[in-house]
Amino acid sequence: MLRGFPPVVDNGTHTIILGSFPGEASLAATQYYAHPRNQFWRLVGAVLGEASLHEIPYDQRLIRVLAHGIGIWDVLDACHREGSLDSAIRHAQPNDFASLRAHAPQLKKVCFNGKTAGRFAPVIGAAGYVTLVLPSSSPANAMLSFDQKLRLWRDILT
Repeated sequence: MLRGFPPVVDNGTHTIILGSFPGEASLAATQYYAHPRNQFWRLVGAVLGEASLHEIPYDQRLIRVLAHGIGIWDVLDACHREGSLDSAIRHAQPNDFASLRAHAPQLKKVCFNGKTAGRFAPVIGAAGYVTLVLPSSSPANAMLSFDQKLRLWRDILT
């Protein structure tokens, strides 16, 4: 069973971006979105007006994102999976979303990085959060260009 990472949130987090589950590169690096072709850090940096976010050390990225009130987590806590594709996930165990209120009392909006994570939107929405399903930042999602994704990712701040 593979295990994910703890949430990156604090008392000022008003919006969180949930992925499905860390890929192989992320698990190996113990970092969210560590695959060099994943566009997550470039997208978030562009949305936040910090174009060089993807170029700074990981720990500093987390500090900068939190400073903007944005958190990061995944919908799944654990699963079996060969490779990094969401379609290969088996025996998935969801994260404890009820605990988010204690760790992020200002949380109002939950964004989902891709359709797999977005399957949880109805459940999270029923808990009283505004939800937004975004196109996946994964290199496996080549249907949209970076600019097309960015236009939709800008809605994180609305």
